[in-house]
Amino acid sequence: MTESEVKALLLDFKHPAWLGAKVFRVIKIEGDALTLQLELGYPVVDIREQLVTALQDFLKSHAPFKIVQITLNQNIVSHQVQQGLKGVQGIKNIIAVGSGKGGVGKSTVSANLALALSLGGAKVGLLDADIYGPSQPQIMGSYEAPKVEDKRVHPIVRYHLATMSMGYLVGEDTPMIWRGPMVSAALQQLLNDTLWGDLDYLIIDLPPGTGDIQLTLCQKIPLSGALIVTTPQDLSLIDARRAIQMFQKVKVPILGVIENMSTYHCPACGHVEAIFGEGAGLFLAEREQVELLGALPLDKCIREDADQGMPTVVRDPEHSISLAYRAIARAAAAKLSLSAKNFAAKFPNIVIERSES
Repeated sequence: MTESEVKALLLDFKHPAWLGAKVFRVIKIEGDALTLQLELGYPVVDIREQLVTALQDFLKSHAPFKIVQITLNQNIVSHQVQQGLKGVQGIKNIIAVGSGKGGVGKSTVSANLALALSLGGAKVGLLDADIYGPSQPQIMGSYEAPKVEDKRVHPIVRYHLATMSMGYLVGEDTPMIWRGPMVSAALQQLLNDTLWGDLDYLIIDLPPGTGDIQLTLCQKIPLSGALIVTTPQDLSLIDARRAIQMFQKVKVPILGVIENMSTYHCPACGHVEAIFGEGAGLFLAEREQVELLGALPLDKCIREDADQGMPTVVRDPEHSISLAYRAIARAAAAKLSLSAKNFAAKFPNIVIERSES
């Protein structure tokens, strides 16, 4: 077989983790031996061996190769943000998670998605943007006060995740009685004054709603993409549509929709019940012409794990719910990998100086 024939053959390869853009670095063919070097633009470290084995089996069964050697790497790059905004130094991609309304499990989904990306080998941060009702300290199991150095704050690292929340700064029981402009300014400080280090992704857990605060945040924070969390209820869908339209107005790409609390599986008898309705996430995705990334069940272990400060993806990475989170996170990152790249950091700075002569 020729190199072009191998590439054409791989177009027929199907696997849940084989998503997004594929880059073939080297293809070497010597008799019945094939050597491939592949590069993906999204996190695959957690399933690399599984994916490589599946690729080897596919090529051996569909081509005259007895020996197939594959090197599979990931290369996560920066992607474009809204026009007129500059990316945050050290952070390649910022992804907002919104819902349009509260009570849909957005914060729990945000935490588990961030942890899933980290499990895939990415450097990830999580910013709790809900100033009035920060949830991430409880979900991540820490109210530790962050260290301040030269007016900048060190993030609280939990489960290999760099996290920041107003809940770390004001304590567990202190109410935030602030007006909108103060909230917007506080969030920008949390983003820009935190020593995040180098991150592939920063997940922002947005506050519920689509009002002035949310719109201002989406206009001033450089976002590579957004995820929408909804439940199957009609009321939730109405607000999720508003969230989608808000992001579209500020030119932020929608990476996809996540349907939370999709079905309830009775642990006693195994009966599956769509308590809040069914098919709504797909209906929303089709209506708004975005992708349905996946559905998550209504399960008490998700609530229990969050209440105990150990999200499900951490407590049991191989649990069926964790696998669903990991698949959704991978699909969202793969979708982002197909968008336009941000080359701004590669351009040299032009400095004009006045000569004294």
